[in-house]
Amino acid sequence: MKSIKSLIAAPLAALLLGVSAGAGAQLSIEITGAGANRIPLAVPAFDGERIVSTALVSVVRADLERSGFFRMVDPGQNPLAEAAAVPYGDWRAKGADALVSGSVVSLGDGRYDTRFRLHDVPKQALLTTGGFAHSSAPYQLRATAHRIADTIYEKLTGERGVFSTRIAYVVKSTGRYELQIADADGANPQTALASREPIISPTWSPDGSKLAYVSFESKKPVVYVHDLATGRRHVAANFKGSNSAPAWAPDGKRLAVVLTKDGGSQLYTLNVDGSGLQRLGSSGGIDTEPQFSPDGQWIYFTSDRGSSPQIYRTSASGGDTQRVTFNGPYNVTPRLSPDGKSMAYISRDGGRFQVTLMDLATKQTQILTDSARDESPSFAPNGRMILYATEMGGRGVLAAVSSDGRVKQRLSVQAADIREPSWGPFIK
Repeated sequence: MKSIKSLIAAPLAALLLGVSAGAGAQLSIEITGAGANRIPLAVPAFDGERIVSTALVSVVRADLERSGFFRMVDPGQNPLAEAAAVPYGDWRAKGADALVSGSVVSLGDGRYDTRFRLHDVPKQALLTTGGFAHSSAPYQLRATAHRIADTIYEKLTGERGVFSTRIAYVVKSTGRYELQIADADGANPQTALASREPIISPTWSPDGSKLAYVSFESKKPVVYVHDLATGRRHVAANFKGSNSAPAWAPDGKRLAVVLTKDGGSQLYTLNVDGSGLQRLGSSGGIDTEPQFSPDGQWIYFTSDRGSSPQIYRTSASGGDTQRVTFNGPYNVTPRLSPDGKSMAYISRDGGRFQVTLMDLATKQTQILTDSARDESPSFAPNGRMILYATEMGGRGVLAAVSSDGRVKQRLSVQAADIREPSWGPFIK
């Protein structure tokens, strides 16, 4: 039988390095820019198990720094125990407005008990009155760190953190396509599907338990629904011609898809098991890239019915169609924010394809990126960041930009082409 020490070594090394054991396509993150009015935050080492604390705290710090909302204050080398008396004056002198204290204790059975508190330094008060206590196995320590970062983020910003969520994307290497799922920071990549044929358009079910995607393994585009817990999948749409661009209804019971079974590319809805097919209107152009509004009342989509690609919307039950975008000759791939108040999409401006954000009430628009070949925008579940694919040095990489355009990140894998990102929902 392996010793507890040997069982722990690999996960801890993975935590320290920010990768999962055995990961072959680990996403690395580069951050540029920062949010306005960042909160000065100190996250000292947790008391207790030194190696575990170092690994766990490094993930917490990286999560919070990556958000762009915090300015990390150098905490020095000394740990600060969860229940220790806090010398608030000393931390105020260091420039911290918020402070984290914590402890990691071995439970003797291979698991660790992690506790932390969040302090308001100027007010000399606790912000986590109930505290935080979590028991986890070594392989769960990264998830524990993300939960701690989520709690800190929510307490200090008033919005739910997304560090515990996941992302899906497609990695293309020579003669091989992989649909991968990773933590929101790119760690712990897992392959859900590998194929010699293209995989496109992955999209998460509202509860995060499934992915719908398009695979060409049958030598034509077919829509599948993949259960992530069991690894099983079923065909949701395999009609004559092309089956593409799946989008989940908010209740998780239906999909919008694009089919060519009756001629040109047109919008349909169907049940997740493939039954109950309904056509949503018709046009003489190409209708594609559907996306439900968060309330389920509307389906936004791209169409060239007016001679150039623009974004339209129609009732989810069918009916009149309304044009949404009017600025510029090319606007595609509508993606609604979780609150339904704004829409991210790709616009072409002077030959550059860039992520653009529209306030749906005022119709005001803002170009968020400075790259030139952006595609596939996807909102974080709190609406604060937008994940998208772009091209750098002739290969596909993932990138993210905050909804105000201030914070930018780039996620890349060496010697691979990455496309088709989709940000998963909050973990229930």
